[in-house]
Amino acid sequence: MKRIAVLVMLSLGVAAGGVSASEQKAAAKPDAAKGSTIATQVCAGCHGADGNSVAPANPKLAAQHPEYIVKQLNNFKVQPGAQKAERENAIMSGFAGTLSPEDMANLGAYFAQQKPKGGAAKLKDSLELGQKIYRGGIAEKNVPACAGCHSPNGAGIPAQYPRLSGQHADYTEAQLTAFRGGVRKNSAQMMTISARLSDAEIKAVSDYIAGLN
Repeated sequence: MKRIAVLVMLSLGVAAGGVSASEQKAAAKPDAAKGSTIATQVCAGCHGADGNSVAPANPKLAAQHPEYIVKQLNNFKVQPGAQKAERENAIMSGFAGTLSPEDMANLGAYFAQQKPKGGAAKLKDSLELGQKIYRGGIAEKNVPACAGCHSPNGAGIPAQYPRLSGQHADYTEAQLTAFRGGVRKNSAQMMTISARLSDAEIKAVSDYIAGLN
């Protein structure tokens, strides 16, 4: 009888917990509408309600890959067994600490759907250098081309490398400098690459990225 009952359950697509696999998948699907509510209440002050931050120190999140947003929010949290977060920032740690995994997924879905507002490169004297680094790297320093991971137009590669197109130059410069100095440690790859760049090279490529659209 027990075997028959199990077969009946399987034939109906019922999981051990009483919920089918399709229902579990549907329940786990991020809700951009809920993400919009959180963005308006929590994120808008720094990043803009639509993810288009107007403050150069705060990153633009519009059209960013949802997986990347979720990863960064998790990195701002102190994980079980750890003494500190992988990515330390007092303000973001406070906000991220209030978010559940579902909240973070909803935020990622919401910001990914927003239309990004383009930026512009402002440093004419270093534009050529910035373009060289982004598109070709610096062979003599073993610095790979940024375009190899973040794509030629800065769109990035979903679930692997973030979108950079139109990002504030000040923010990008600050992050590259933080990676180089070991202040930001949540990407060994970026720490290695940034360690090989000078201040002038970081500033040039950050400004060039701001103009990618």
